[in-house]
Amino acid sequence: MSSNSIRILAGNSHPALAKLIAKRLGTELANVTVTKYSNQETAVTIGESVRDEDVFIVQSGCGEINDHLMELLIMINACKTASARRITAVLPCFPYARQDKKDKSRAPISAKLVANMLTVAGADHVITMDLHASQIQGFFDCPVDNLYGEPSVLRYIRENVPEWKNAIIVSPDAGGAKRATSIADHLDLDFALIHKERKKANEVSRMVLVGDVKDKVAILVDDMADTCGTLGLAAKTLMDNGASAVYAIVIHGVLSGKALDVINNSMLTRVVVTNTIPHAEKKKHCPKLDTIDVSA
Repeated sequence: MSSNSIRILAGNSHPALAKLIAKRLGTELANVTVTKYSNQETAVTIGESVRDEDVFIVQSGCGEINDHLMELLIMINACKTASARRITAVLPCFPYARQDKKDKSRAPISAKLVANMLTVAGADHVITMDLHASQIQGFFDCPVDNLYGEPSVLRYIRENVPEWKNAIIVSPDAGGAKRATSIADHLDLDFALIHKERKKANEVSRMVLVGDVKDKVAILVDDMADTCGTLGLAAKTLMDNGASAVYAIVIHGVLSGKALDVINNSMLTRVVVTNTIPHAEKKKHCPKLDTIDVSA
């Protein structure tokens, strides 16, 4: 007879986080083998029964995103055909989340496509964290839980930022104003905003600060840091306007391209990211990086 227990499966994108989650729940990761054929096809073998079980598949949208997404879809389908009672896709960082709207002619809404693929593969439930745009939840026909890293960020600021009571929360763009004001309200701190002008995607040309940061510890808050060009320029803008130190706290640390060089050469005191994306190797090359564990 089945015990109707839970099974936690991990893909290859972030096995360390999956192990931390399993440890927190007092269980072991299920035996899954993910391999590639010589022609780069992905093959999945689930090494134990998942019949009538609640299955949670942990796979973050990072690294080789397309391969990891395909891996997740195959694992979901394998569990579905193996008669799992319920399949939950746990995506700490949702892939293609920035392609959430048709912002120019003939642009694809790739986040909707990913939602469709997950549903068709057999996912009954999706758990993700700090979606780039909350409307992505509406792309699904199944329940979606969008968890927030805000409580962990608040705890980190109180415990690890010296003189945080003399700080000011700064949003590096207008889109993140709601997130930053929420954190500022919880900490009873002031709020500032940086308006950025882009000449092309991923490249910021000019920044204008709205708010007073003179002699204060500036804490930049954002949902994602990719090339870190925005954070580097924002830190310079804040220091030029009299800030005593600049911290950056980001939920998803993609840190691609020359991001580590930008951080090392910037005026940032510390860049704090959560472990929704693995960055243990990157910390060896960037002493300013720090981690918030969100596995709990």
